[in-house]
Amino acid sequence: MRGLIIMAFIVAGAITHGCKSASKNNANSDTTPAATTASGSSTPSADTNEASGTKAVKTALPVTGAEQILPVLDKLRGKNVALVVNYTAMVGKTHLADTLRALGVNIIKIMSPEHGFRGNATAGEHVSDGLDTKTGLPVVSLYGKGRKPTPEQLADVDIVVFDIQDVGVRFFTYVGTLHYVMEACAENNRKVIVLDRPNPNAGYIDGPIMHKEFETFIGMHAVPVVHGLTVGEYAGMINGEGWLAGGRQCALEVVTMKNWKHSDEYILPIKPSPNLPNQQSIKLYPSVCFFEGTALSLGRGTQMPFQVIGHPDLKNQPFSFTPVDIPGMAVDPPLEGKLCHGLDLRKVKVEKQINLSYLISMYNAFPVKDKFFVEHFGRWAGSNDLAQQIKSGMTEEQIRATWQNDLQKYKVMRRKYLLYE
Repeated sequence: MRGLIIMAFIVAGAITHGCKSASKNNANSDTTPAATTASGSSTPSADTNEASGTKAVKTALPVTGAEQILPVLDKLRGKNVALVVNYTAMVGKTHLADTLRALGVNIIKIMSPEHGFRGNATAGEHVSDGLDTKTGLPVVSLYGKGRKPTPEQLADVDIVVFDIQDVGVRFFTYVGTLHYVMEACAENNRKVIVLDRPNPNAGYIDGPIMHKEFETFIGMHAVPVVHGLTVGEYAGMINGEGWLAGGRQCALEVVTMKNWKHSDEYILPIKPSPNLPNQQSIKLYPSVCFFEGTALSLGRGTQMPFQVIGHPDLKNQPFSFTPVDIPGMAVDPPLEGKLCHGLDLRKVKVEKQINLSYLISMYNAFPVKDKFFVEHFGRWAGSNDLAQQIKSGMTEEQIRATWQNDLQKYKVMRRKYLLYE
């Protein structure tokens, strides 16, 4: 019902809007630019985050970019439009594709990221091109044979609209998809419109900075693990820092949000990927995803992914679980069918900083130290430094101290691209 009401308001012209060009010219101010949308107001209420047991004060609900599509309708009508979306691109309870088509926009194709358009592909699983049976639209995979739209795929496209819910963590591949879409559009003179959404981990910035020699699709830029930006702000940074091939800039427009700021607690209305099922997993994700580069299981193949950690050889740990194949969620998960012993983090309070104690304690408890870290651990950490620091016995405080100079430089650079308080 909410989606239908929103669509009716859009048609009637009753929804206000916020559009901001995120080109380098207007993003490089040394001061934080104010959001171009007016803040809503309502009586604050206390909402309980059941996963962490904390209370957060909320005012009006955030109004996403997708819920403020009125200002871009005239730019989309009469054009051939491609959507870079997945199942999180919702306008209330209606998918963006259905919303735009109902408003007379000619959607000619959908480009899908990791996990696919409908979100039924597991992590790392290649997604094939195909036809979406619900909309009848062709689906071009950006997580299969190629991750960057080809000139042929953009030949019949006038404008690309990007709308995917991110979680604000460097490992999450949707900002990699954003980079390649912007790069392809810059090379082929196409415009990108980003419909912005809240970042559930926007309240802090933390972690080691990615080193260039370790850049992969799970970390393409010199940013910390928790970067503190929305997708719209991140797009401005990609443009402004010259990160696209050849230093090109993409023609970019960001439809900003209303009623949201970086410090707000935001409970995602829909899970952003098959293995981030709730707020606790999203909050733990920056701290525990390092285990992807170790011999341990992160709970893939259970109903508790990114909330439990374990291995068969950790006999003295207080919690046990067995990963199994779960269609649409975990195919051939690490340590499948083996009883793993480790930690249950489902009830822990998650602070607004990366917690290295899980990684350090599991390393210290692991019986065969030289088999704890796997070869590609540096892809998650951003360099080989973190593994070496843990092996040498450095404390969490000592390790965190080594991040601070780079984090301060990043924070200064980041300010140029902020669109929200």
